[in-house]
Amino acid sequence: MSEGISQPDQPVTREARAKGDLFAKFDELIQMREGLLASGVEDPFNLVMEKVLSPTRAICNGRETILLGTYNYMGMTFDPDVIEAGKQALEEFGSGTTGSRVLNGTYQGHKECEDALKEFYGMDHAMVFSTGYQANLGIISTIAGKGDYVVLDIDSHASIYDGCSMGRAEIVPFRHNDIEALEKRLKRIPADAGKLVVLEGVYSMLGDVAPLKEMVRISKEAGAMVLVDEAHSMGFIGEHGRGVAEDQGVLDDVDFVIGTFSKSVGTVGGFCVSNHPDFEIMRLVCRPYVFTASLPPSVVATAATSIRKLMHGSNKRAHLWENSKRLHSGLKDLGFQLGTDEPQSAIVAVIMPDLTRGAQMWEALLKEGLYVNLARPPATPANMTLLRCSLCAEHSEEEVSTILGMFERAGKAVGII
Repeated sequence: MSEGISQPDQPVTREARAKGDLFAKFDELIQMREGLLASGVEDPFNLVMEKVLSPTRAICNGRETILLGTYNYMGMTFDPDVIEAGKQALEEFGSGTTGSRVLNGTYQGHKECEDALKEFYGMDHAMVFSTGYQANLGIISTIAGKGDYVVLDIDSHASIYDGCSMGRAEIVPFRHNDIEALEKRLKRIPADAGKLVVLEGVYSMLGDVAPLKEMVRISKEAGAMVLVDEAHSMGFIGEHGRGVAEDQGVLDDVDFVIGTFSKSVGTVGGFCVSNHPDFEIMRLVCRPYVFTASLPPSVVATAATSIRKLMHGSNKRAHLWENSKRLHSGLKDLGFQLGTDEPQSAIVAVIMPDLTRGAQMWEALLKEGLYVNLARPPATPANMTLLRCSLCAEHSEEEVSTILGMFERAGKAVGII
Protein backbone atom coordinates (compact mmCIF):
# COMPACT_ATOMS: atom_id res chain seq x y z
CA MET A 1 0.00 0.00 0.00
CA SER A 2 1.31 3.49 -0.91
CA GLU A 3 2.45 5.79 1.92
CA GLY A 4 -0.03 8.42 2.99
CA ILE A 5 -3.08 6.39 1.91
CA SER A 6 -5.07 5.08 4.85
CA GLN A 7 -7.93 2.62 4.80
CA PRO A 8 -11.30 3.53 6.39
CA ASP A 9 -12.13 1.86 9.68
CA GLN A 10 -15.54 0.81 8.35
CA PRO A 11 -16.53 -0.23 4.81
CA VAL A 12 -18.17 2.49 2.77
CA THR A 13 -21.92 1.92 2.65
CA ARG A 14 -23.96 2.51 -0.48
CA GLU A 15 -25.63 5.52 1.16
CA ALA A 16 -22.26 7.09 2.05
CA ARG A 17 -20.33 6.33 -1.12
CA ALA A 18 -18.38 9.13 -2.77
CA LYS A 19 -19.86 11.30 -5.48
CA GLY A 20 -18.88 10.10 -8.89
CA ASP A 21 -19.02 6.39 -8.03
CA LEU A 22 -19.78 4.89 -11.43
CA PHE A 23 -21.63 1.98 -9.84
CA ALA A 24 -24.33 4.29 -8.47
CA LYS A 25 -26.37 3.85 -11.64
CA PHE A 26 -26.88 0.19 -10.73
CA ASP A 27 -28.31 0.83 -7.25
CA GLU A 28 -31.86 -0.18 -8.12
CA LEU A 29 -30.74 -3.46 -9.65
CA ILE A 30 -28.32 -4.14 -6.79
CA GLN A 31 -31.10 -3.62 -4.24
CA MET A 32 -33.48 -5.83 -6.19
CA ARG A 33 -30.91 -8.65 -6.30
CA GLU A 34 -30.04 -8.29 -2.62
CA GLY A 35 -33.72 -8.33 -1.69
CA LEU A 36 -34.29 -11.45 -3.74
CA LEU A 37 -31.38 -13.31 -2.17
CA ALA A 38 -32.35 -12.10 1.33
CA SER A 39 -35.65 -13.92 0.92
CA GLY A 40 -33.71 -17.18 0.93
CA VAL A 41 -34.11 -17.98 -2.75
CA GLU A 42 -31.11 -19.49 -4.51
CA ASP A 43 -29.51 -17.11 -7.03
CA PRO A 44 -31.30 -17.94 -10.29
CA PHE A 45 -28.68 -16.14 -12.38
CA ASN A 46 -25.65 -18.03 -11.04
CA LEU A 47 -26.47 -21.68 -11.58
CA VAL A 48 -23.47 -23.95 -12.10
CA MET A 49 -23.77 -27.12 -14.14
CA GLU A 50 -21.20 -29.47 -12.64
CA LYS A 51 -21.48 -31.97 -15.46
CA VAL A 52 -23.47 -32.09 -18.69
CA LEU A 53 -24.71 -35.59 -19.45
CA SER A 54 -26.59 -35.05 -22.71
CA PRO A 55 -28.52 -32.34 -24.58
CA THR A 56 -31.38 -32.77 -22.08
CA ARG A 57 -29.66 -33.70 -18.79
CA ALA A 58 -27.01 -32.25 -16.47
CA ILE A 59 -25.82 -32.44 -12.87
CA CYS A 60 -26.84 -29.21 -11.12
CA ASN A 61 -26.19 -28.75 -7.41
CA GLY A 62 -25.33 -32.42 -7.11
CA ARG A 63 -28.49 -33.83 -8.64
CA GLU A 64 -29.49 -34.96 -12.11
CA THR A 65 -31.60 -32.26 -13.73
CA ILE A 66 -33.70 -32.08 -16.88
CA LEU A 67 -32.60 -29.13 -19.01
CA LEU A 68 -35.43 -26.98 -20.34
CA GLY A 69 -33.62 -23.68 -20.71
CA THR A 70 -30.61 -24.15 -22.96
CA TYR A 71 -31.73 -23.19 -26.52
CA ASN A 72 -30.21 -26.47 -27.66
CA TYR A 73 -33.20 -26.83 -29.98
CA MET A 74 -31.92 -29.59 -32.25
CA GLY A 75 -29.80 -31.35 -29.63
CA MET A 76 -26.58 -31.16 -31.65
CA THR A 77 -24.17 -30.62 -28.73
CA PHE A 78 -23.54 -34.34 -28.27
CA ASP A 79 -23.95 -35.47 -31.86
CA PRO A 80 -21.12 -38.01 -32.48
CA ASP A 81 -20.19 -36.59 -35.91
CA VAL A 82 -20.08 -33.04 -34.54
CA ILE A 83 -17.86 -34.04 -31.62
CA GLU A 84 -15.53 -36.05 -33.86
CA ALA A 85 -15.13 -33.11 -36.25
CA GLY A 86 -14.12 -30.88 -33.35
CA LYS A 87 -11.59 -33.39 -32.04
CA GLN A 88 -10.01 -33.81 -35.46
CA ALA A 89 -9.70 -30.06 -36.03
CA LEU A 90 -8.23 -29.58 -32.57
CA GLU A 91 -5.52 -32.13 -33.32
CA GLU A 92 -4.76 -30.86 -36.83
CA PHE A 93 -4.99 -27.07 -36.35
CA GLY A 94 -4.45 -26.51 -32.62
CA SER A 95 -6.54 -24.77 -30.00
CA GLY A 96 -6.88 -21.30 -31.54
CA THR A 97 -6.00 -18.96 -34.39
CA THR A 98 -4.56 -16.10 -32.27
CA GLY A 99 -5.63 -13.61 -34.91
CA SER A 100 -8.30 -11.75 -36.84
CA ARG A 101 -9.99 -13.13 -39.93
CA VAL A 102 -8.32 -10.45 -42.08
CA LEU A 103 -4.84 -11.34 -40.84
CA ASN A 104 -3.83 -14.86 -39.83
CA GLY A 105 -7.24 -15.99 -38.49
CA THR A 106 -8.82 -17.54 -41.57
CA TYR A 107 -8.22 -21.28 -41.63
CA GLN A 108 -9.62 -23.83 -44.04
CA GLY A 109 -12.35 -24.60 -41.50
CA HIS A 110 -13.67 -21.03 -41.56
CA LYS A 111 -14.13 -21.19 -45.32
CA GLU A 112 -15.77 -24.62 -45.05
CA CYS A 113 -18.15 -23.29 -42.42
CA GLU A 114 -19.11 -20.35 -44.66
CA ASP A 115 -19.56 -22.76 -47.57
CA ALA A 116 -21.92 -24.85 -45.42
CA LEU A 117 -23.95 -21.74 -44.59
CA LYS A 118 -24.18 -20.70 -48.25
CA GLU A 119 -25.40 -24.18 -49.15
CA PHE A 120 -27.84 -24.30 -46.22
CA TYR A 121 -29.48 -20.97 -47.17
CA GLY A 122 -28.91 -21.12 -50.92
CA MET A 123 -27.23 -17.71 -50.84
CA ASP A 124 -24.13 -16.29 -52.51
CA HIS A 125 -22.29 -14.92 -49.48
CA ALA A 126 -21.71 -15.95 -45.87
CA MET A 127 -19.65 -14.29 -43.17
CA VAL A 128 -18.85 -15.98 -39.85
CA PHE A 129 -18.43 -13.93 -36.66
CA SER A 130 -17.09 -14.98 -33.26
CA THR A 131 -20.55 -14.63 -31.63
CA GLY A 132 -24.12 -14.02 -32.69
CA TYR A 133 -24.04 -10.75 -30.76
CA GLN A 134 -21.09 -9.60 -32.88
CA ALA A 135 -22.92 -10.55 -36.07
CA ASN A 136 -25.76 -8.12 -35.30
CA LEU A 137 -23.40 -5.53 -33.86
CA GLY A 138 -21.12 -5.68 -36.88
CA ILE A 139 -23.57 -5.87 -39.76
CA ILE A 140 -26.03 -3.27 -38.47
CA SER A 141 -23.40 -0.75 -37.36
CA THR A 142 -21.56 -1.04 -40.68
CA ILE A 143 -24.44 -0.75 -43.15
CA ALA A 144 -26.51 1.80 -41.20
CA GLY A 145 -24.51 4.86 -40.20
CA LYS A 146 -25.08 8.49 -39.30
CA GLY A 147 -27.96 9.91 -41.32
CA ASP A 148 -29.47 6.48 -41.99
CA TYR A 149 -32.56 5.08 -40.29
CA VAL A 150 -33.03 1.70 -38.62
CA VAL A 151 -36.66 0.75 -38.15
CA LEU A 152 -36.99 -2.02 -35.59
CA ASP A 153 -39.46 -3.89 -33.43
CA ILE A 154 -39.44 -2.42 -29.93
CA ASP A 155 -38.82 -5.93 -28.49
CA SER A 156 -35.63 -6.39 -30.53
CA HIS A 157 -32.61 -8.10 -28.98
CA ALA A 158 -29.98 -6.00 -27.18
CA SER A 159 -27.41 -6.74 -29.91
CA ILE A 160 -29.68 -5.08 -32.47
CA TYR A 161 -30.04 -1.92 -30.40
CA ASP A 162 -26.29 -1.91 -29.72
CA GLY A 163 -25.59 -2.21 -33.45
CA CYS A 164 -27.73 0.87 -34.07
CA SER A 165 -25.93 2.81 -31.33
CA MET A 166 -22.50 1.85 -32.58
CA GLY A 167 -23.33 2.93 -36.12
CA ARG A 168 -25.04 6.12 -34.87
CA ALA A 169 -28.05 5.53 -37.09
CA GLU A 170 -31.43 7.02 -36.21
CA ILE A 171 -33.47 4.40 -34.33
CA VAL A 172 -37.17 4.26 -35.21
CA PRO A 173 -38.95 1.66 -33.04
CA PHE A 174 -42.46 0.38 -33.66
CA ARG A 175 -44.93 -1.58 -31.54
CA HIS A 176 -44.16 -5.29 -31.31
CA ASN A 177 -45.30 -7.29 -34.37
CA ASP A 178 -47.58 -4.41 -35.44
CA ILE A 179 -47.72 -4.28 -39.24
CA GLU A 180 -49.63 -0.99 -39.35
CA ALA A 181 -47.18 0.67 -36.94
CA LEU A 182 -44.24 -0.40 -39.14
CA GLU A 183 -45.93 1.06 -42.22
CA LYS A 184 -46.59 4.39 -40.46
CA ARG A 185 -42.98 4.68 -39.26
CA LEU A 186 -41.63 4.01 -42.75
CA LYS A 187 -43.85 6.70 -44.28
CA ARG A 188 -42.41 9.32 -41.89
CA ILE A 189 -38.83 8.75 -43.02
CA PRO A 190 -37.50 10.92 -45.91
CA ALA A 191 -37.90 9.04 -49.17
CA ASP A 192 -34.25 9.44 -50.17
CA ALA A 193 -32.81 8.38 -46.78
CA GLY A 194 -31.02 5.07 -46.24
CA LYS A 195 -33.44 2.73 -44.48
CA LEU A 196 -32.88 -0.65 -42.82
CA VAL A 197 -35.77 -2.61 -41.31
CA VAL A 198 -34.61 -5.11 -38.68
CA LEU A 199 -36.94 -7.95 -37.70
CA GLU A 200 -36.64 -11.22 -35.81
CA GLY A 201 -38.17 -14.48 -36.94
CA VAL A 202 -38.88 -15.68 -33.40
CA TYR A 203 -38.73 -13.33 -30.41
CA SER A 204 -36.85 -15.03 -27.61
CA MET A 205 -38.85 -13.93 -24.57
CA LEU A 206 -42.38 -15.01 -25.49
CA GLY A 207 -41.47 -17.33 -28.35
CA ASP A 208 -43.83 -15.57 -30.75
CA VAL A 209 -43.31 -15.40 -34.52
CA ALA A 210 -43.16 -12.20 -36.60
CA PRO A 211 -45.56 -11.62 -39.52
CA LEU A 212 -42.60 -11.43 -41.88
CA LYS A 213 -44.54 -11.87 -45.10
CA GLU A 214 -46.45 -8.62 -44.67
CA MET A 215 -43.60 -6.74 -43.01
CA VAL A 216 -41.06 -7.57 -45.71
CA ARG A 217 -43.52 -6.51 -48.43
CA ILE A 218 -44.21 -3.17 -46.72
CA SER A 219 -40.50 -2.56 -46.16
CA LYS A 220 -39.60 -3.23 -49.78
CA GLU A 221 -42.39 -0.98 -51.05
CA ALA A 222 -40.90 1.80 -48.91
CA GLY A 223 -37.46 1.29 -50.45
CA ALA A 224 -35.89 -0.19 -47.31
CA MET A 225 -33.39 -3.01 -47.01
CA VAL A 226 -34.42 -5.84 -44.69
CA LEU A 227 -32.41 -7.77 -42.11
CA VAL A 228 -33.98 -10.73 -40.32
CA ASP A 229 -32.46 -12.28 -37.21
CA GLU A 230 -33.31 -16.00 -37.30
CA ALA A 231 -31.34 -16.96 -34.18
CA HIS A 232 -34.28 -18.80 -32.58
CA SER A 233 -35.74 -20.34 -35.74
CA MET A 234 -32.73 -21.45 -37.81
CA GLY A 235 -32.53 -25.24 -37.96
CA PHE A 236 -36.10 -25.74 -36.75
CA ILE A 237 -38.72 -23.60 -38.51
CA GLY A 238 -39.28 -23.88 -42.26
CA GLU A 239 -39.25 -26.85 -44.61
CA HIS A 240 -35.46 -26.93 -44.68
CA GLY A 241 -34.90 -25.27 -41.29
CA ARG A 242 -33.97 -21.91 -42.79
CA GLY A 243 -36.26 -20.03 -40.45
CA VAL A 244 -39.46 -18.00 -40.45
CA ALA A 245 -38.52 -16.16 -43.66
CA GLU A 246 -38.46 -19.50 -45.47
CA ASP A 247 -41.63 -20.68 -43.75
CA GLN A 248 -43.51 -17.55 -44.85
CA GLY A 249 -42.06 -17.55 -48.38
CA VAL A 250 -40.02 -14.33 -48.23
CA LEU A 251 -36.44 -15.57 -47.88
CA ASP A 252 -35.55 -14.38 -51.39
CA ASP A 253 -36.80 -10.87 -50.54
CA VAL A 254 -34.64 -10.49 -47.42
CA ASP A 255 -31.31 -8.70 -47.89
CA PHE A 256 -29.52 -10.09 -44.82
CA VAL A 257 -30.14 -13.06 -42.55
CA ILE A 258 -28.38 -13.05 -39.19
CA GLY A 259 -28.01 -16.17 -37.10
CA THR A 260 -26.06 -17.82 -34.34
CA PHE A 261 -24.34 -21.13 -33.75
CA SER A 262 -25.24 -21.14 -30.05
CA LYS A 263 -28.82 -22.35 -30.54
CA SER A 264 -29.74 -25.09 -33.02
CA VAL A 265 -26.18 -25.52 -34.31
CA GLY A 266 -25.04 -26.37 -30.79
CA THR A 267 -21.71 -24.53 -30.51
CA VAL A 268 -20.75 -20.82 -30.48
CA GLY A 269 -20.41 -18.14 -33.15
CA GLY A 270 -22.57 -16.00 -35.40
CA PHE A 271 -23.09 -15.39 -39.09
CA CYS A 272 -24.68 -13.30 -41.80
CA VAL A 273 -25.75 -14.60 -45.21
CA SER A 274 -26.73 -12.38 -48.14
CA ASN A 275 -27.13 -12.19 -51.91
CA HIS A 276 -26.03 -8.56 -52.08
CA PRO A 277 -23.42 -8.33 -54.90
CA ASP A 278 -21.07 -6.12 -52.87
CA PHE A 279 -21.36 -8.05 -49.61
CA GLU A 280 -17.71 -9.19 -49.54
CA ILE A 281 -16.55 -5.63 -48.85
CA MET A 282 -17.93 -6.15 -45.33
CA ARG A 283 -14.82 -8.19 -44.52
CA LEU A 284 -12.75 -4.99 -44.75
CA VAL A 285 -15.09 -2.42 -43.21
CA CYS A 286 -16.96 -4.29 -40.43
CA ARG A 287 -15.10 -3.46 -37.22
CA PRO A 288 -16.43 -6.31 -34.99
CA TYR A 289 -15.23 -8.71 -37.72
CA VAL A 290 -11.89 -7.04 -38.46
CA PHE A 291 -10.78 -6.28 -34.92
CA THR A 292 -11.47 -9.51 -33.04
CA ALA A 293 -9.92 -12.96 -32.98
CA SER A 294 -11.55 -15.58 -35.17
CA LEU A 295 -13.26 -18.69 -33.85
CA PRO A 296 -11.02 -21.64 -32.90
CA PRO A 297 -10.66 -24.35 -35.59
CA SER A 298 -12.48 -26.91 -33.46
CA VAL A 299 -15.52 -24.60 -33.17
CA VAL A 300 -15.93 -23.91 -36.89
CA ALA A 301 -15.46 -27.61 -37.60
CA THR A 302 -18.29 -28.54 -35.22
CA ALA A 303 -20.45 -25.75 -36.68
CA ALA A 304 -19.92 -26.80 -40.30
CA THR A 305 -20.66 -30.45 -39.49
CA SER A 306 -23.79 -29.54 -37.53
CA ILE A 307 -25.11 -27.19 -40.25
CA ARG A 308 -24.73 -29.87 -42.93
CA LYS A 309 -26.57 -32.38 -40.75
CA LEU A 310 -29.37 -29.88 -40.07
CA MET A 311 -30.06 -29.82 -43.81
CA HIS A 312 -31.44 -33.33 -43.35
CA GLY A 313 -33.09 -32.80 -39.97
CA SER A 314 -36.76 -33.05 -40.97
CA ASN A 315 -37.48 -35.88 -38.52
CA LYS A 316 -35.92 -33.95 -35.66
CA ARG A 317 -37.89 -30.85 -36.63
CA ALA A 318 -41.15 -32.81 -36.60
CA HIS A 319 -40.41 -34.30 -33.17
CA LEU A 320 -39.51 -30.88 -31.75
CA TRP A 321 -42.84 -29.50 -32.96
CA GLU A 322 -44.62 -32.36 -31.19
CA ASN A 323 -42.70 -31.60 -27.99
CA SER A 324 -43.63 -27.93 -28.19
CA LYS A 325 -47.31 -28.67 -28.75
CA ARG A 326 -47.38 -31.23 -25.92
CA LEU A 327 -45.73 -28.93 -23.37
CA HIS A 328 -47.78 -25.88 -24.37
CA SER A 329 -51.14 -27.66 -24.17
CA GLY A 330 -50.17 -29.44 -20.94
CA LEU A 331 -49.17 -26.24 -19.14
CA LYS A 332 -52.28 -24.49 -20.40
CA ASP A 333 -54.48 -27.31 -19.11
CA LEU A 334 -52.79 -27.04 -15.70
CA GLY A 335 -53.85 -23.40 -15.49
CA PHE A 336 -50.59 -21.59 -16.19
CA GLN A 337 -50.65 -18.30 -18.12
CA LEU A 338 -48.51 -18.63 -21.25
CA GLY A 339 -46.88 -16.09 -23.54
CA THR A 340 -48.75 -17.25 -26.66
CA ASP A 341 -52.23 -18.70 -27.14
CA GLU A 342 -50.83 -21.45 -29.36
CA PRO A 343 -47.33 -22.90 -29.69
CA GLN A 344 -45.40 -20.88 -32.29
CA SER A 345 -41.82 -22.02 -31.73
CA ALA A 346 -39.65 -24.16 -29.46
CA ILE A 347 -39.97 -21.50 -26.74
CA VAL A 348 -42.83 -21.70 -24.24
CA ALA A 349 -43.02 -18.75 -21.85
CA VAL A 350 -44.82 -19.19 -18.52
CA ILE A 351 -45.91 -15.82 -17.10
CA MET A 352 -45.31 -15.28 -13.37
CA PRO A 353 -47.21 -12.84 -11.09
CA ASP A 354 -44.02 -11.02 -10.03
CA LEU A 355 -40.27 -11.47 -9.61
CA THR A 356 -40.46 -12.89 -6.08
CA ARG A 357 -43.02 -15.55 -7.00
CA GLY A 358 -41.16 -16.23 -10.22
CA ALA A 359 -37.92 -16.85 -8.33
CA GLN A 360 -39.74 -19.11 -5.88
CA MET A 361 -41.23 -21.08 -8.75
CA TRP A 362 -37.83 -21.33 -10.46
CA GLU A 363 -36.29 -22.68 -7.26
CA ALA A 364 -39.16 -25.12 -6.69
CA LEU A 365 -38.68 -26.49 -10.20
CA LEU A 366 -34.93 -26.81 -9.68
CA LYS A 367 -35.54 -28.82 -6.50
CA GLU A 368 -37.89 -31.01 -8.55
CA GLY A 369 -35.00 -31.59 -10.95
CA LEU A 370 -35.90 -29.16 -13.75
CA TYR A 371 -33.91 -26.19 -15.03
CA VAL A 372 -35.68 -23.32 -16.85
CA ASN A 373 -34.72 -19.66 -17.40
CA LEU A 374 -36.01 -16.97 -15.06
CA ALA A 375 -36.40 -13.81 -17.14
CA ARG A 376 -37.14 -10.43 -15.57
CA PRO A 377 -37.50 -6.76 -16.47
CA PRO A 378 -35.97 -4.90 -18.23
CA ALA A 379 -35.07 -7.85 -20.47
CA THR A 380 -38.71 -8.85 -20.78
CA PRO A 381 -41.55 -7.01 -22.56
CA ALA A 382 -44.23 -5.14 -20.59
CA ASN A 383 -42.33 -5.58 -17.28
CA MET A 384 -43.19 -9.27 -17.19
CA THR A 385 -41.47 -11.88 -15.08
CA LEU A 386 -41.55 -15.23 -16.82
CA LEU A 387 -40.11 -18.71 -16.84
CA ARG A 388 -38.79 -19.39 -20.30
CA CYS A 389 -38.81 -23.00 -21.44
CA SER A 390 -36.86 -23.97 -24.55
CA LEU A 391 -37.53 -27.45 -25.84
CA CYS A 392 -35.07 -29.78 -27.52
CA ALA A 393 -35.56 -32.33 -30.29
CA GLU A 394 -33.86 -34.83 -27.96
CA HIS A 395 -36.51 -34.49 -25.23
CA SER A 396 -38.49 -37.72 -25.23
CA GLU A 397 -42.26 -37.89 -24.91
CA GLU A 398 -41.73 -39.34 -21.43
CA GLU A 399 -39.50 -36.42 -20.42
CA VAL A 400 -42.14 -33.91 -21.48
CA SER A 401 -44.70 -35.76 -19.35
CA THR A 402 -42.26 -35.72 -16.42
CA ILE A 403 -41.74 -31.97 -16.92
CA LEU A 404 -45.49 -31.35 -16.76
CA GLY A 405 -45.67 -33.24 -13.47
CA MET A 406 -42.85 -31.12 -12.07
CA PHE A 407 -44.63 -27.91 -13.09
CA GLU A 408 -47.85 -29.09 -11.48
CA ARG A 409 -46.20 -29.93 -8.15
CA ALA A 410 -44.07 -26.76 -8.06
CA GLY A 411 -46.97 -24.55 -9.16
CA LYS A 412 -49.20 -25.84 -6.37
CA ALA A 413 -46.44 -25.59 -3.76
CA VAL A 414 -45.77 -21.94 -4.63
CA GLY A 415 -49.43 -21.07 -5.13
CA ILE A 416 -49.19 -20.17 -8.81
CA ILE A 417 -51.93 -22.66 -9.75
